[in-house]
Amino acid sequence: MPPASDTAAAPTPAPSARLTFDQSFAVARGRPGGIGLVPFVPAGYPSLDATVDLLPALEACGATVIEVGFPFSDPVADGPIIQEAFTHALAKGAKVADVFAAVRAARPRVSVPIVGMLSYSIVFRYGLPRFIADAKAAGLDGLIIPDLPPPEAQRVTGTIHAGGLATSLLVAPTTAPDRRAEIAKLSTGFVYYLSVSGITGERDQLPPDLADSVRAVKALTDRPVCVGFGISKPHHMAMLRGVADGAIVGSAIVRRMKEHESAVPAAVTAAVRDYLTELTQV
Repeated sequence: MPPASDTAAAPTPAPSARLTFDQSFAVARGRPGGIGLVPFVPAGYPSLDATVDLLPALEACGATVIEVGFPFSDPVADGPIIQEAFTHALAKGAKVADVFAAVRAARPRVSVPIVGMLSYSIVFRYGLPRFIADAKAAGLDGLIIPDLPPPEAQRVTGTIHAGGLATSLLVAPTTAPDRRAEIAKLSTGFVYYLSVSGITGERDQLPPDLADSVRAVKALTDRPVCVGFGISKPHHMAMLRGVADGAIVGSAIVRRMKEHESAVPAAVTAAVRDYLTELTQV
């Protein structure tokens, strides 16, 4: 992959079939099961080369949107498995510019939207206008910023939208109704609904009232609503079909990556591919 630098390189031409969020979710609705798959991968884990190899493979597995996590020393809501992956990436020297370089290298082989997930403190230190410009040039389509609640989010998301990127903000089960409506309004990519409050991680069961909760959020917006936090088993996917527009899968993917941490990138990709094939079987 190309070496990283403090200044992003020239934009990579977009693939001719590059999809918008609406187009990609429309494709997902037309597939068996009718639900999108939104996999999360921590950039730079177990290596930046592995990230470049994995992104196009995720689309081949049926990804509707791909989340790329920017390594951070103090994750906002990530459980132990993702925190460990970020610590590994940071120890190997992964920086913001490296994440942009990895996305740029993979982008010509990925047509679905790629979104960056990161703490706003990273964006703030980098500089908001510069971050937006470099993210756009690298090939990102949007940002998920979990620690950017209203009313601060209004100014920041307005700047992000003006720069040509979509935003996806988080709604928790404990989010007040008026705050939910505001978050939904500010989310232009999709709305990220947390199945449970707390941190990420695999779970055996999802809340029994999850379907009702998702429907309540969908009533607030015309944007897709995707569910994350704990999605890891085929019966979770079955529970979400006909309810959510997408299932966000993170910790379960990273655990498979960890099992092949010392292997070549192709082995990491194969492990993730095998897991997602099993997870999404209708």
